[in-house]
Amino acid sequence: MTVPNTPPDPTRADVHAVPDAAADPFAPPPAPDAGELPPLPAELGEAVQTERSAMHRLLPELRFGAGTVLACILLGLVMAGLWAWLAPKVPLVVDRDRILYADPEGEQRAGADAVFVLLGLGMGTVTALGAFLVTRRRGGGVAVAAGLAIGGLLGSLGAWRLGRWLGPSDNLIAEARRVGTGGHFNADIDLGAHGALLAWPMAAMVVLLALSAAFGKREEDPPPYWAGAYGQLQAPPEGAVQLASVDGDAAGERPAPVNGQDEAPR
Repeated sequence: MTVPNTPPDPTRADVHAVPDAAADPFAPPPAPDAGELPPLPAELGEAVQTERSAMHRLLPELRFGAGTVLACILLGLVMAGLWAWLAPKVPLVVDRDRILYADPEGEQRAGADAVFVLLGLGMGTVTALGAFLVTRRRGGGVAVAAGLAIGGLLGSLGAWRLGRWLGPSDNLIAEARRVGTGGHFNADIDLGAHGALLAWPMAAMVVLLALSAAFGKREEDPPPYWAGAYGQLQAPPEGAVQLASVDGDAAGERPAPVNGQDEAPR
């Protein structure tokens, strides 16, 4: 028993429905199948495709940048060993309870900074040349330059820290006790000018820029604005007035006479 004026249940199907009858406007839309998903809006689909293409282009750049940074860090270990070996040592002498310079007017401290700068310039040149040769066909990229700058700075920091550890000990008192009065030993190596850490990344940037400008991949110039899509001259539209060219005049071609007569020379 139902209450009068009760609307019909939209979920129940009328078994005795009349064929070819009009659809019920109050009926809910049919539910989609379990394995069928509703289509995405056009704007959302374009946004998803744009994001996927951006990620597809970004991943190779990140790989090249990370590889460049890792290569620079490994070369920084080599630079540390070379700096500890080639840097001039500062000789010290023990005089009873004092530690004195054996050569008070020596320039060994400045020489250590100079050797570090030269090694940094050499490493920057090598890394920039290697990165350019590896990425020449693909046209380089921002990731290569950023990897050289970041990797060069990290390589210089690693070479500085590791070079100090590989060089003579920085515990002067322990060394003085070990050699005794009148003995000689070498002081530790260190950078007096921390600006030398920028020699590697700066050299890498300059060399990469020079190589890219001289031997980098060139893009084809676009056709001029008066040419078609494939560099062919476009045909003039119908009804357009064509002016006689200079070449046509030189070949004897003249424009049509006005009113059937040639204009008299002035």
